Amino acid sequence: MLFSNFRKRFRKKRVTRIYALYWFMLSYIIAALIFWFISLNTQNEEIVTFKKEQLVKEAPDYQAQIQKIDREDKRKRFQYIGEGSTFFILIIAGAVIVFRLLRAQFRLARQQRDFMVAVTHELKTPIAVTKLNLETLQKRTLDESVRKRLLSATLAETDRLNALCSNMLLLNEPEKDDSLIVREPIALEGLVEECLSEQKLHYPQRLFESRVEEGIVIYADRMLTRLAINNLLNNAVKYSPKSAAVSVNVIRKDGRALIRVMDEGEGVPSEEVHKIFDKYFRGKGMQAKGTGLGLYVTQRIVHQSKGTLTVEPNHPKGSIFTISFAEIKSNDGR
Repeated sequence: MLFSNFRKRFRKKRVTRIYALYWFMLSYIIAALIFWFISLNTQNEEIVTFKKEQLVKEAPDYQAQIQKIDREDKRKRFQYIGEGSTFFILIIAGAVIVFRLLRAQFRLARQQRDFMVAVTHELKTPIAVTKLNLETLQKRTLDESVRKRLLSATLAETDRLNALCSNMLLLNEPEKDDSLIVREPIALEGLVEECLSEQKLHYPQRLFESRVEEGIVIYADRMLTRLAINNLLNNAVKYSPKSAAVSVNVIRKDGRALIRVMDEGEGVPSEEVHKIFDKYFRGKGMQAKGTGLGLYVTQRIVHQSKGTLTVEPNHPKGSIFTISFAEIKSNDGR
């Protein structure tokens, strides 16, 4: 714990030093630009004064020479102002770009650190539970009911591990690579029932409700679509009270199949709606455990199957995540 706090303080000080160096260099460059402008302007004024002093006042073209020197002085001033302004704008634009890139890099590094901590925890918990259950089964003679319950819990933990591994594998695949996707006609009634059975096994104390219209068929990858629905169900369970129900509705609307996962949690703050599908993102109010990958991976899966994923408030509280696919006829093999 002490070492961890030391590392956090060290990283914070290092970031502070980098930002301090950045602002020092930017201030130095701007100060040098201002000094260059003042120096050139002063030098030009001295040259103008010297040229005027060299003129003979009694000469017939004296006024013409004065006007010529003034025009040249004015032209030089405009040149210095134009060049100085151009350099100043370029410096500020470059500084803004560098600052944004620097901040994005630090944010990404922090997200990746948080992600590794979350993944480690997400992996250790099911592994520890599985090991404990197996050791109990190995060392003790148990009643058949207890034995079945331990086996069911162990299978649920392996499903949890499998889902996490699937999310991480999909994360490492290129965005445009869909060579491993196997699209086929899928009856949503059966697929949603499988997902609910898996969730009930993993969360036996939670209440799940469903309303599924019969005969709705989509064209997608079965395994990935199942993973997407389970990701939404897992989120609904994590971010809603234990006494609240998690609902799944599957309906037809305008030739499309809509899969709606509804919870009664705190909902998604309006300022975070456009961020929740980003990689590693975890909102300020997200106290539940997780890796910040579920919604990102779910959106990728849905997009790869030519669908859409949206979120809206669930009244009076909570969120509704909706997956929309084009519906096909059950006998359409495409």
